[in-house]
Amino acid sequence: MDARETALLALNDCQRQGGWSDAILKKRLSAAGLDSRDGALATQLCFGVVQNRMLLDFYLSHFSNLPLKRMEGKVVEALRLGCYQMLFLDKIPHSAAVNSSVELTRKHCKNPRAAGMVNGILRNLERSLDHLPTISKTDPMSYFSTLYSHPDWLVKEFLTALGSEETAKLLAANNSQAPITAMVNTTKTSAEALVASLEGEGVTTQPHPWLTDCLILSKTGNLERLKAFCAGLLYIQDPASKLAVLALDPQPGMRVLDCCAAPGGKSFAAAIQMEGQGEIISCDLHPHKKKLIQAGADRLGLSHITPMTADGKVFRPEWENAFDRVLVDAPCSGLGVIRKKPDIRYKDPEPLKDLPKVQRAILDNAARYVRPGGVLVYSTCTLLRRENEDVALAFLAEHPDFKAEGFRLPEYVGDAREGMLTLWPHRQGTDGFFISKLHKEG
Repeated sequence: MDARETALLALNDCQRQGGWSDAILKKRLSAAGLDSRDGALATQLCFGVVQNRMLLDFYLSHFSNLPLKRMEGKVVEALRLGCYQMLFLDKIPHSAAVNSSVELTRKHCKNPRAAGMVNGILRNLERSLDHLPTISKTDPMSYFSTLYSHPDWLVKEFLTALGSEETAKLLAANNSQAPITAMVNTTKTSAEALVASLEGEGVTTQPHPWLTDCLILSKTGNLERLKAFCAGLLYIQDPASKLAVLALDPQPGMRVLDCCAAPGGKSFAAAIQMEGQGEIISCDLHPHKKKLIQAGADRLGLSHITPMTADGKVFRPEWENAFDRVLVDAPCSGLGVIRKKPDIRYKDPEPLKDLPKVQRAILDNAARYVRPGGVLVYSTCTLLRRENEDVALAFLAEHPDFKAEGFRLPEYVGDAREGMLTLWPHRQGTDGFFISKLHKEG
């Protein structure tokens, strides 16, 4: 099985099962046993098609007499793969893109005529690459939606928040590849020693431009097989998540509660910042996540993290006024991590409307665990104001014993003097993320 076939089957699985493309692709890559080069191509093809699905379908529809929605699922994915390669990948000959899609259709699709149809559509597209159909610019929302493959409702949200120029930059950033960023486990090693270890295994590293003890990695292969990873010298985390911990500012000897912790990255960052002194309780609603957090803590040698299964909305009397720092990284729509989960943009927006109620319930409950003089940090990985500022401001309006408190971050990031900050992929190069710091008077 080659890279294109792996990508085709992963894309088909995504459509049929409704799962996340990153998790489904990981399973398909493991089953296919591809080398690092073919694995990288399969990943690029799968993510590229998902990132540009609406644009690919716009062009394909102009060269097909049969609507895409009436075609077998694998036929559509084969067409998208061929179209994506011709439009976006300069190093792949157009003939190879067409022929591979035709062969995949012949191998995997039921209709014996499908291969001929795929050949005809893609050949027509190839002949028209210099004069492709024009996307109408009459309606900016519709134009951006098609060009950047984001649904209308989401484009409208961003246009309202940012205006046309910045929305275009954000949507383009959402369709880019997020860098792999590794945090140094400074309880075990230094950045310099980690660089030497990684580069000794063929990994390319560079220091993050504005976050200390953070490395940008490339040519990692299977990262979990690296000696440095197995030895617990690093953990993978987006800089935005690390900034939430910097805002929390846990100090050695403190008692910290991470309310929605899985997979545990922020707890790990807090534990390292606390230099192994103090206590961190890392909670998650789902029992199997407890093992995930524990495995990460064990690998990193962070023995003062205690994973627990707990519902963030349910009050635990023994925790009242018991913690110096409480972090609520709340369940959210996830629309700040589209670079890493490109298909999240296509999910039904209707269930998202109830999220602020859930977020407020967790935040209200968590506030009871903060000791007087302590700090509560509320964060999300989304960019929707109703899940971010609106939740934090409504909380403050009903909890006069809490005040928004400014916090210091690297100068490049932006101003957090008002106690709230939104990070944007096109501005800071991080995941889209919201952080608010709330101080409990006492």
